[in-house]
Amino acid sequence: MNLAYLQTPPKQTALLKSECTDFIVKEELGYQISGEGEFVALKVRKTNCNTLFVGEQLAKFAGISSRNMGYAGLKDRQAVTEQWFCLQMPGKPTPDFSQFQLDGVEILAVTRHNRKIRIGSLKGNHFEILLRNVVETDELKVRLENLKNYGFPNYFTEQRFGRDGHNLTQALRWAKGEINIKDRKKRSFYLSAARSEIFNLVVSERINQQLTNTILENDILQLTGSHSWFSATKEEDFSALQERLKTQDIQLTAPLVGDMPQLACELENQIVTQHQDILNLMKKERVKPARRPVLMQAQNLNWQFNHQGLTISFFLPTGSYATALIRELVIISEE
Repeated sequence: MNLAYLQTPPKQTALLKSECTDFIVKEELGYQISGEGEFVALKVRKTNCNTLFVGEQLAKFAGISSRNMGYAGLKDRQAVTEQWFCLQMPGKPTPDFSQFQLDGVEILAVTRHNRKIRIGSLKGNHFEILLRNVVETDELKVRLENLKNYGFPNYFTEQRFGRDGHNLTQALRWAKGEINIKDRKKRSFYLSAARSEIFNLVVSERINQQLTNTILENDILQLTGSHSWFSATKEEDFSALQERLKTQDIQLTAPLVGDMPQLACELENQIVTQHQDILNLMKKERVKPARRPVLMQAQNLNWQFNHQGLTISFFLPTGSYATALIRELVIISEE
């Protein structure tokens, strides 16, 4: 899928994740661990490890079912990541995790918590990423400044669509009635991939038409930092809304389609209605519609050129992809 760039296509190539230490992720839950309760909470640093596998091994060590294990988000395997896990153990003592051993895993903290740590229940992630073989140029420094000032397209990237786009391919086959999906986890992955595809297409078209900073009639706007939305109808003062958009008080959104149609601008409607099979599937599966910002602004974005390349650090709220940010800077080389 040839998605539009907010800036011009990058000129430099870079190596990403040639070593695990090139991609460091630190989770921020956004709330305090209570220190008491029926859940054992563990802060873990893992290197080149799958999140689900680590969680299952922690549950096994504690002598409980993996169904009673929770975490806030899947993290990249080929990376160094810090995140919280929880194990539901009401009325049971906290196991001695100093005896827990698993290659690539270090237990940083063990405490108790009063509720389950669930998927999506985090504020976001801090990233520190080394892009190898990048050379300092005026062109790239301008890209970095533009990225800091204007953000990047909030695309869903390869992780959402699976290897070689498998999740999306299966979603489209399911939507056309070619296959029936019974596995609950696969159903979730495929539905997410289908919604993400339509979202990306809407965002890309807005960029192509240079409408990422222009509010259209019936655009759905989000209050920055919240999950509150409202429509820009004829009754609204569009000049006032444009000023709020400019100061980033509000954000333009694009659809995560669901079982109900959404009042939206004509540009969005034209793209969404081209995917009737997917819309029918969403209705059949009773998927709740949602919205997502068209552009995303990285917080605390800093960079430094060195002999290895370019190191960038930043914070992104949950749901946004570091690879979407990197895409505006460089082309990732396979070798």
